[in-house]
Amino acid sequence: MTGRPPSRLLRGIGAHAELDEDAYTEGAWILSIGGAQQSHVNLTRPEEIFYEYLRRIGNVLDLAAEPGRPLRTLHLGAGALTLARYLQATRPGSEQTAVELERELLDYVLAYLPLPEGTILETVIGDARAELHRFESGSFDAVVLDVFAGADAPEHLASAGFYAELKDLLAPSGVLLVNVGDDPPLAFARRQAAAMQQVFGNDGDVAALAETSMFTGRHPGNIVLAGVPFRWPAEWTTALLAAGPHPAAVLTGTDVDAFVR
Repeated sequence: MTGRPPSRLLRGIGAHAELDEDAYTEGAWILSIGGAQQSHVNLTRPEEIFYEYLRRIGNVLDLAAEPGRPLRTLHLGAGALTLARYLQATRPGSEQTAVELERELLDYVLAYLPLPEGTILETVIGDARAELHRFESGSFDAVVLDVFAGADAPEHLASAGFYAELKDLLAPSGVLLVNVGDDPPLAFARRQAAAMQQVFGNDGDVAALAETSMFTGRHPGNIVLAGVPFRWPAEWTTALLAAGPHPAAVLTGTDVDAFVR
């Protein structure tokens, strides 16, 4: 694609979506909504993820099965489909579903930023929770929730009840990944971690991943919460700390308890 595409009005939120070329990376594009950057896509090398929090999610997806094995993945919140592209590049043949509230956003992204050849992606327009009835228990190896825009997130999506529904969709070896953006003192992120502990705590585990200083509660940013219906493998922590982005922190067990408090 050459030239800057026209913007697209997202009627649901009354804001415009825009695509701009990344001036520093050939073949890469930036999606902005309402003037705020939302997604970064490298069409030439989709296995490269620019945003830090998405890179951390990608690193967990790398561990969710042996290298190269396709993952059945549900994306709640589509953005520019960065992770869908990543999984097709690293795990060809992955069967993926994306649920997005804004029809115009999906149409806009797919019109100007084509998916990698061979991508298997079903798109669903609707609310992230209301559309879960479509899927059977145990349908997915990974569920990625990326819909929060700070503490004003929809209440029905920021609850233990919702996380319980998402856990039910996971295969026994599956993983739920939740991106939580927040401002100091990270009250919203702590509530979400506590809600996930409530759901996964009896027979599973919850981990929290971020840049190290995020856990001081003094900086705005993103924390990735990972819930699994099994005991968190120590080797995952080792691998994630090595993979970065650096400086990286991975909280598990009592460290997550301390963060929640």
